[in-house]
Amino acid sequence: MAATGEALTPQGYIQHHLTNLQVCATDNGLAMNHACEQAGFWTWHIDSLFFSVGLGVLFLWLFRSVGKKATTGVPGKLQCFVEMIIEFVDSSVKETFHGRNPVIAPLALTIFVWVFMMNFMDMIPVDWIPGAAALVGIPYMKVVPTTDLNITFSMAIGVFVMIIYYSIKVKGVSGFVKELTMQPFNHWTMIPVNFLLESVTLIAKPISLALRLFGNLYAGELIFILIALMYGGNMALSALGVTLQLGWLIFHILVITLQAFIFMMLTIVYLSMAHEDH
Repeated sequence: MAATGEALTPQGYIQHHLTNLQVCATDNGLAMNHACEQAGFWTWHIDSLFFSVGLGVLFLWLFRSVGKKATTGVPGKLQCFVEMIIEFVDSSVKETFHGRNPVIAPLALTIFVWVFMMNFMDMIPVDWIPGAAALVGIPYMKVVPTTDLNITFSMAIGVFVMIIYYSIKVKGVSGFVKELTMQPFNHWTMIPVNFLLESVTLIAKPISLALRLFGNLYAGELIFILIALMYGGNMALSALGVTLQLGWLIFHILVITLQAFIFMMLTIVYLSMAHEDH
C-alpha cells in the first residue's frame, strides 16, 4: 500500500496512486501537492517531468551507442532490435508521408520509441516505485508520464506547431489562409462557414492526439490499481489477483504498443497533409 494514511481506504489508495508529485511557488516559498491547489497555472508535476525526460535521455543514449557500435558483420541482439524498429518506422513513413522532408523519419522514430517507453512504465507493479519513494519521504510518485494530460498535450502541441509551420512554409501565408477559408465550399460567400469548419478540424488534431493517448493509458493504469486494490491484501485471493494482473499485463502490452504507433502515424499523416500544396 502507499505511504500515507489516506491510502488505507480504497478511495484514498486510488487517489494516492493517481496523484502526481506537484511542486509550486507560493508566497511562503515552494510548496507541494495540497498546498498547490490555489497556486494557479504554474504547478510542476515533478514525477512526470523526471520520468519523461529521463526516458527521452535513455532513448537518445541507447540508440546513439548502438549506432556508434554498429557493424556490417553479424549484428548483436540489441543492434538487430534497433534496426528492426528503424526499418519499421522508415517503411511506415515511406508509405504514409508523400512529401520530401528529412525531419519526418527521425521525428517519427523519436515519437514511437519515446511514447512506447513512457507507456511501458505501466508494466511496473503499481506499488513498487511509489513504495520505494515513500521510504525516502516522497509522498506521491506517478510513474507513467502518458497518464498525465500535461505530457500528452505538450507533445500534441509540439506536433500542432509543426503542422502550422510546414503548412505556411509549403503553401505560403496566402495559401494557408486560402485553405482555411475556401474549403470545402469554394465561394467567397461561404468564407465564414469554411473558416469555422476548417478551424475546428485543425484544432481537433492536437486535441485528439493528446486525449486518445491519455485516455487509453489512464484507463489501463486504473485497471492495474483496481486489481491491486481488490486482491493485493488478501492472501486467499492473491492467486486470482496475480492471474488477473498477468492477463491484463499481456493484453496491455498490445495497448501501449498500439498507442505509440497511432500517435506516430497520426503525426505523419497530419504533417503529410501540411506538405500537400493544392
